[in-house]
Amino acid sequence: MKLRSLILALLLCLLAFSFCFAQNPNMGTWKLNEARSKIPAGVGKSTTVDYSAAGNDIKITADGMSAQGQPSRSEWTGKFDAKPYPVVGDPDVTYRAYRTKGQRMLLFANMKGDKTVSNGRIDVAKDGKSRTVDMTYIGSKKVHAKFVYDKQ
Repeated sequence: MKLRSLILALLLCLLAFSFCFAQNPNMGTWKLNEARSKIPAGVGKSTTVDYSAAGNDIKITADGMSAQGQPSRSEWTGKFDAKPYPVVGDPDVTYRAYRTKGQRMLLFANMKGDKTVSNGRIDVAKDGKSRTVDMTYIGSKKVHAKFVYDKQ
């Protein structure tokens, strides 16, 4: 009887865990819609972004082009808890922190060491079919970019 209860409890926990990730509207693969985006000259772009479960964390893999026109790929694994987690593959960013604001919005900051180099927000449309990334690059002068992605 105890074994049956333990298995049932484990199954319920797994179901609840998968439900939590299924409810996150960011999960899945997103493709850049360049026609709807406003990308200033000299700014790199992620052409495909994939959000997936990685154990208890979320993994974000971004493929695209660097500001110099070279292929790029970066990976981030962590939680949307406003704590910085390492970024792999991006020479301009060593850490990234995300936090949720409501059901369809993420706020983020990119850091190089302990200095914030860019920040912004990600808004998923109510229908879940697109999302907009408004990003500000912080340097000698601020540069704003708007990336619009379609769900694949």
